[in-house]
Amino acid sequence: MDETNQLSLPLLRASQAQKHVTMNEALARLDGLVPMVLISRSLATPPAAADGSCYAVPQGAVNDWAGHAGEVAVRVNGGWAFATPARGWRGFLLDEGMAVLHDGADWRAGAATLTPHGAGLGLAVAELLHEVTAGTTSATLPLIPPGAILFGVTARVTEAITGGATGWQLGNPGAPDRFGSGLGVEQGSWARGVLSAPMGVYEPLPLLLTATGGVFAGGRVRIAAHFAELALPAD
Repeated sequence: MDETNQLSLPLLRASQAQKHVTMNEALARLDGLVPMVLISRSLATPPAAADGSCYAVPQGAVNDWAGHAGEVAVRVNGGWAFATPARGWRGFLLDEGMAVLHDGADWRAGAATLTPHGAGLGLAVAELLHEVTAGTTSATLPLIPPGAILFGVTARVTEAITGGATGWQLGNPGAPDRFGSGLGVEQGSWARGVLSAPMGVYEPLPLLLTATGGVFAGGRVRIAAHFAELALPAD
């Protein structure tokens, strides 16, 4: 056997010369795989990266990653080493900001549970930087996906809201203050709207900012929706 079963770490041979080379490669792979911080799962072209950097290789990968779709690429000594993830491997997906769980075929972002037949519960945060538009209301793009179980919404003013409004409300069409009212317009003001009971979302749902005491002219607000999703069993 040339490699270990779980992490594909190279094994030393009794008669091998320069054993330190193999040992150093094994340690470098461990340095990347054991924390399992995946920088991205969407890059198809190998980037310039520091040793120990890990990427989930997508379909259609090219250059040094060609033929390694579905594997984890680890930067080692200026090149790439590869490991095949198994069902149950966990990590953190850096560019999407959430935990991932491998189901034996692919990475599931936000997965907290996984049955033998693929059913599970996923936890997710959808975030956007909203440019406040002029008027009495300003709607975001659809932020919460259909089928989500929404727990609440948080927000922070990243650029002061202008136009004369003395405050604002955060909600959704039909419930303009569901996630907060009397919110500040100054940079750094925030909202933490926790629902008393989780809310089922059945169509893509935008959020709505409503001005109080005046109107909006501009500003920026970073908004995050916190929700769960249910995954169906495969059979």
